[in-house]
Amino acid sequence: MPDVTKTDVKTGRVDPVGGAPEVTATVTKPEKTRSLWGDAWADLRRSWIFIVSSVMIFFLLLITFFPGWFTSAQPILGDLSKHYLQKPKLGDVGSADWLGYDQQGRSVYARVIYGTRASVAVGFGTTILVTVVGSLVGMIAGYFGGLVDSILSRLTDVFFGIPFLLGTMVVLNSFPERTTWVVIGALGFFGWTQISRVMRGAVITTKQADYVQAAKALGASTPRIMFRHILPNTMAPVIVVATISLGVYIAAEATLSFLGLGLSGVSWGNDISDGGASIRVAQWIMLYPSIMLSITVLAFIMLGEAVRNALDPKMR
Repeated sequence: MPDVTKTDVKTGRVDPVGGAPEVTATVTKPEKTRSLWGDAWADLRRSWIFIVSSVMIFFLLLITFFPGWFTSAQPILGDLSKHYLQKPKLGDVGSADWLGYDQQGRSVYARVIYGTRASVAVGFGTTILVTVVGSLVGMIAGYFGGLVDSILSRLTDVFFGIPFLLGTMVVLNSFPERTTWVVIGALGFFGWTQISRVMRGAVITTKQADYVQAAKALGASTPRIMFRHILPNTMAPVIVVATISLGVYIAAEATLSFLGLGLSGVSWGNDISDGGASIRVAQWIMLYPSIMLSITVLAFIMLGEAVRNALDPKMR
């Protein structure tokens, strides 16, 4: 007698009747593939360079946004009668006396803390500006090609041929008051060329991809193709260059301030310049801002290297 089966009306499951063996089908779910960004994040979480640099940058951002958490002293107030070139008291960690005082009786520790805000603000502001401008110029040149590419490429070459610091010094010298926005604008005016070249090369490669050609065939508009299909797939090398350049712009701001052409307020470059005049008798005035500047630049360069290793498939 053949096996008889019964069907559950509600669930649609077929159960054997009369001792027939039950047959179950195993469905294997396909493994979920990760994108480039997913692979990069997985690599970054295992990179000690990324972890160390992220902790350092997080600490710097805390100092930038909440300097009052680290010191109650004011960086611009000095007392020549009490604190003229007073030596550091390294045992008083976190106090105004910790890193000594400068020629005007101002706390070196307070100036180091509040100088972080100026340097980090200039670094981030300049990086955002050059990334936006350079990405737009490079994307337009690489996508349209022809005469547009020739004009924008020659314009990029002209700005690229101007020495970065020299051109920035000339621009800043024309402003009587050099605020944070003025310094950001001057640095960004000459700093967008490298990102433009990187973006142009990435767009020329990406616009030949099948999904871009399919979007064109479906009648997608040019802005939609550029910003929805090309831009997300060309940002990886731009992010790497921008991250590394952030530390470079912080060092450039300190260099300009050291030469007297940078920020007018509290800045590591200004303190290093002031400390140079008293380096024989008060080395601490220049020493501690220099150490803080080196740590900051090193943190962003390490972060850029970690991001480059994670986003570059050839490094895996």
